[in-house]
Amino acid sequence: MKRLFLVLGILCLSTSCETSQQILQNLPTVAGQPTSTQIAAGLKEALTIGTQNSANRLSAVNGFFANAALKILMPPEAQKVESTLRNLGMGSVVDKAILSMNRGAEEAAKSATPIFVNAIKQMSITDAIGILRGGQTSATDYFKSKTTAELTNAFKPVIAEALKKVDATKYWSDVFSLYNKFSSTPVNTDLSAYVTEKAIAGIYIEVAAEEAKIRQDPAARVTDLLKTVFGSTLAQTSNK
Repeated sequence: MKRLFLVLGILCLSTSCETSQQILQNLPTVAGQPTSTQIAAGLKEALTIGTQNSANRLSAVNGFFANAALKILMPPEAQKVESTLRNLGMGSVVDKAILSMNRGAEEAAKSATPIFVNAIKQMSITDAIGILRGGQTSATDYFKSKTTAELTNAFKPVIAEALKKVDATKYWSDVFSLYNKFSSTPVNTDLSAYVTEKAIAGIYIEVAAEEAKIRQDPAARVTDLLKTVFGSTLAQTSNK
């Protein structure tokens, strides 16, 4: 230990402290454990793989619509509208609106990967080490806390265009035009914002599942780097 402090002292005297930090970051903290640089690279690779897998699944036809856990339904404030229209024999209009919302989310999911990858690149080594030692979805939770606002701003125009492309806004307008004829309290809901929120939430759920799989299942670690980082004892001793 004395020798280690002596080495640190020499490093700070002979080079800048910033350079010393860079050198130390690349040293393994424990024999046989991945370096801090490997940890950061491994986590970024895991998130990239998880994001790509998730986006590919959700952007496929019925990626949202056929997934019971992620299927986008009418928002809570519109459920009364849906019930009323179905009771009036207009269920087909409601069904078209729901299908179109999900088709819009599936279309938008095609553009998710580059947005996620760009955000992943911003992760620091310090963040990565903390995440590795966190819970089963700590990387996804970190990702959500840092990028949700940016993703929403970037994603909403894609969703809006996708909804327009599949006539979702038309069906939505049809639904509420019909309902408002029979109601004294017209409903005004931002469809693009609602579907954007649901689409992003669905992607995060899928990314979290991918992250948990890589952490728990050795067979899911498809590269040497992932095997090194997630197979280490550091990754197995979670703080949560």
